[in-house]
Amino acid sequence: MKRILFLTNYASPYRVRFFDELGKSAQVTVLYSDRRGTLSHRDEKWFEEGRGGFQGIQLSGAIGKGRRTLCFSVLRWLKRDYDAIIVAGYSSPTAILAMLWMRLLGIPFYMEIDGGLIRESRGLRYQIKRFLVRLPSGWLTTGQYPTHFLTHYGADPKRVVEYPFSSFFERDILPDIPTSEEKKNLRKDLGIPEDRMILAVGQFIYRKGFDVLLRAAKKLPSDVGIYIVGGEADERYTKLRQELELEKKVHFWGFRTREQLAQLYQAADVFCLPTREDIWGLVVNEAMAFGLPVVTTDQCVAGMELVEEGVNGCLVPIEDADALSDGLNRVLSSDMEAMGRASLRKIQGYTIEKMAEVHLTLVQEKE
Repeated sequence: MKRILFLTNYASPYRVRFFDELGKSAQVTVLYSDRRGTLSHRDEKWFEEGRGGFQGIQLSGAIGKGRRTLCFSVLRWLKRDYDAIIVAGYSSPTAILAMLWMRLLGIPFYMEIDGGLIRESRGLRYQIKRFLVRLPSGWLTTGQYPTHFLTHYGADPKRVVEYPFSSFFERDILPDIPTSEEKKNLRKDLGIPEDRMILAVGQFIYRKGFDVLLRAAKKLPSDVGIYIVGGEADERYTKLRQELELEKKVHFWGFRTREQLAQLYQAADVFCLPTREDIWGLVVNEAMAFGLPVVTTDQCVAGMELVEEGVNGCLVPIEDADALSDGLNRVLSSDMEAMGRASLRKIQGYTIEKMAEVHLTLVQEKE
């Protein structure tokens, strides 16, 4: 059986599912540089243990924490006897150390990125990023925009392999959208009183742009409830909601399990991610898998790749509450059933099974 080595920061749920799936056809070893307990931005209930389809190794001797973790112990794992070595990302100290070491020893490896937004075109930061991006012998990326990101910083486009980024299996995609009656019943069971529902999922951090959504809510119809799910809102958000007199219109719900989120996706009419920046944004995939139209920003790579204006949603500029409310109102007044089905069609190829298939081509090419 072919052997694949991954280096990543921590065991996010979608990666665990992917490693398990890939482990059905290859011997997979995954090195983690960060420890769960140091990740203050992640609820412990968010993590998944996996089904034992791969070997997970917590690197020892870590210096620092979070994205600044440096693990010299990674060096003992970097050998030529793997059929493919894949480094997730390029900016963590451990990833940089591993890439420099393999480049020095002539060990071929791939760099994998989940997405990317171009920020620099010159200057020292650009030169450093260009140096790091050019270290691998090949690249894995999630679509045309991330590929453009890599080639902008010096990757050889002929050596870039694109894969469909996903957090779910084929079986998780709904066969059809829920009927209006089914949505109504779900909302009743969940204690949602509004006739129509906009769902947003994510942490209450500045980057996610939920403050923009709050300001946009003032211009939405009175029968629309907005539910922001996934974390605890701090005083800044609760105060803004109070100032805008939105306590009855905008609801802050904390962490929900995957099963609970599935119910919310099916109960909703529209999904909104008002992010200021997301190098991908897997919640967009998830919303589409449940047959939802999506309204997100032009700085969300998942939206740029998967959302087609007027077909299954729309993209709006960041920081623009008026544009966001206009986009949401356009979708709410459109044929949302047609848009939901368009999302289902679009997302069919974005599954963990498809991800694994593409990654297996790397070891097949080596043969």
